[in-house]
Amino acid sequence: MYAVFISGGKQYRVKKNQIIQLEKLNYPTGSIIELKNILMISNNNEIKIGNPYVIGSTIKACIKNHGRLKKIKIIKFNRRKHYKKQQGHRQYFTNIKIVDIYNHVEK
Repeated sequence: MYAVFISGGKQYRVKKNQIIQLEKLNYPTGSIIELKNILMISNNNEIKIGNPYVIGSTIKACIKNHGRLKKIKIIKFNRRKHYKKQQGHRQYFTNIKIVDIYNHVEK
């Protein structure tokens, strides 16, 4: 069984007990959260596609840790114009573990 959901403007395909890295979520470490923006659920040969979301379905996940990614450098440069601008960025992230996928849709 797997599901596709949206978080932080990106889509993720997950299954039970999988650990994934999302954009930062404002929840404390160790808390259980419910993700409700589910686009699709597949259970063997049975597939449910939402319009836009699958109603009544949730994904339970546990917050494992928070952190920051490796620094990337942003450089703007024009040759022969004495123009050079440098900037750095470190993106915040949250690791979550998928505890269970619930499908409460009536048949």
